[in-house]
Amino acid sequence: MERISFSKLPAGIYEAMTHVQNVIDNYGLDFKLLELMRMRVSQINGCAYCLDMHYKEAVHAGEEPLRLMSISAWREAPYYSAAEQAVLAFAERLTKMPDGEHNDDIHEELDKYFSKDDIAILSLAVAQINSWNRLVKSYGPVPGKYKVRVAEAV
Repeated sequence: MERISFSKLPAGIYEAMTHVQNVIDNYGLDFKLLELMRMRVSQINGCAYCLDMHYKEAVHAGEEPLRLMSISAWREAPYYSAAEQAVLAFAERLTKMPDGEHNDDIHEELDKYFSKDDIAILSLAVAQINSWNRLVKSYGPVPGKYKVRVAEAV
């Protein structure tokens, strides 16, 4: 049950979140990679609305449903690239924030596939989906109703 509507938020909150989201989405990282990461983080956080959204967005972008359905078992599946695995491991580490674990090993793996600027954006992207998950879980929009926005032809 929806507790707080995004349309009823104090001025600037939703706009600030969407501004950061636009920076991430327009940086140039592969959209399907970002959606895989968002799916995994949303699973960890148990955000049904976000899972609905990112599943639909990823499929719309051409992602294979099998890869989305099995993202929680990405370590066992042969169809995630080494770069995708590095991002998923990084996202899990930043989401769970285990005490006493250092991130040097995870960054060494990311460095094989991404620039420092890419990693900075990936870090922001993980923080952003965690923020969205927490807001959505608090606000309570109803899962299952998300519709992919299709850009109009100009």
